[in-house]
Amino acid sequence: MSIHVAVLMGGWSAEREISLVSGDTVGAALRDAGYRVTMIDVGRDADRLLASLRPRPDVIFNTLHGRFGEDGCIQGVLELLGIPYTHSGILASALAMEKPIAKQLFTAAGIPCAEGVVVNRDAVLANDVMERPYVIKPIHEGSSVGVHMVFGGDNRKPFDEGDWPYGDKVLVERYVPGREITVAVMGERALGALEIRPKGGFFDYSAKYTKGKAERLMPAPLVPEAYEEVLELAVLAHRTLGCRGVTRADLRYDDSAGEPGRFYMLEINTQPGMTPLSLVPEIAAHAGVSFQELVTWMVENAECEC
Repeated sequence: MSIHVAVLMGGWSAEREISLVSGDTVGAALRDAGYRVTMIDVGRDADRLLASLRPRPDVIFNTLHGRFGEDGCIQGVLELLGIPYTHSGILASALAMEKPIAKQLFTAAGIPCAEGVVVNRDAVLANDVMERPYVIKPIHEGSSVGVHMVFGGDNRKPFDEGDWPYGDKVLVERYVPGREITVAVMGERALGALEIRPKGGFFDYSAKYTKGKAERLMPAPLVPEAYEEVLELAVLAHRTLGCRGVTRADLRYDDSAGEPGRFYMLEINTQPGMTPLSLVPEIAAHAGVSFQELVTWMVENAECEC
């Protein structure tokens, strides 16, 4: 019989809709590759989730994004069940989602990061907590959900007092000028670097998942030494957090003083999107890895850590 893969998708985070698209895209590719596929829209009902995993699948392909699906929670459930799953394990997933801790580990490993501070959201609403320009981020969200930019001359508050559903703590980082660079890592190998040029504003949630809102340059037009450096930084970040499978590192490249510039690690995504507009499949394709080959490799390298 063919290998049975259960695709986890949906969830209840702010990234639910993107997760559903990722799941559908992955499921179709796995069926075409000859796998027996079960699609599971994950909800808060644990009993229902366990029931949907009977009969027991051989592998879990996790396309959940955001909290509870990408932060070590669902990984812990799958470890208890002993079912091999794709992407990173409990610790790496939790570390990557908790941005301030990830930044500390990156800095200790020699990976440059923008200066930042964790403050109460009331402090952000009351006054500037650092010199402008700066960026306000939720501590544990993905896909640029909740990100606000504050520049000199801005008179409006970054968000309304009751319009911040991401917890009491806020990460504030120095704004890094320059270019948006992203790198896909597959196992221990960087597949390539891509530059994103949003058409207005920054690479926010809408620009990431709306066709035509950002220009993509693959490979990123960097001088050779900078291109090699960003690949090395992405692999180092992957290893520093103990990631496995496929990850995507997002960086800013400040070349305002000329080339080569300086890279700053923003974050590492342990479960990057797998939609038709997602970055990792595009980078993989340029490296000669088709989408079907990519997801097949991920199934073949799924594992439990306990």
